[in-house]
Amino acid sequence: MSQALKIWNTLVNKPAGKWTFSKLICLKAPYFSSISPVFETLRANYCEIKIKKQRSVLNHIGTVHAIAMCNMAELAGGTMTDATVPSTHRWIPKGMTVEYLKKAETDLIAIATPVEPNFQWNQGRDYLVNVEVKDLHQNTVFKAVITMWVSAQK
Repeated sequence: MSQALKIWNTLVNKPAGKWTFSKLICLKAPYFSSISPVFETLRANYCEIKIKKQRSVLNHIGTVHAIAMCNMAELAGGTMTDATVPSTHRWIPKGMTVEYLKKAETDLIAIATPVEPNFQWNQGRDYLVNVEVKDLHQNTVFKAVITMWVSAQK
């Protein structure tokens, strides 16, 4: 079990546990603090995070900026991967393709899941992660597929 998943499991049911976990992740990877994420769910093969539509993530037309959604996708996808990959392996993002489908006019939720849930962890290979970002009306506003490189630890 990954260190992040162990910490999540320790904090999730505590008062302000989700908020505390989210802040700890942003201490480890400071760039993600730019979107002020809050983790809602984390387990192997699944991660869900939320962000508020606030001034710091807006573009010139008052909607959530495309790169803020990319940031959300990478955070959700990376954390889900970390919670899923066996402790004998390591991972790193290799690439991401995105689709901007609608204006993001509300708070958002990102859901990350593997393309192949029964992935075979053997020698180094690509691991694909789907991330869907929805608004408060359950409209999908953004989609991403992140390619993670997964290999055995040396």
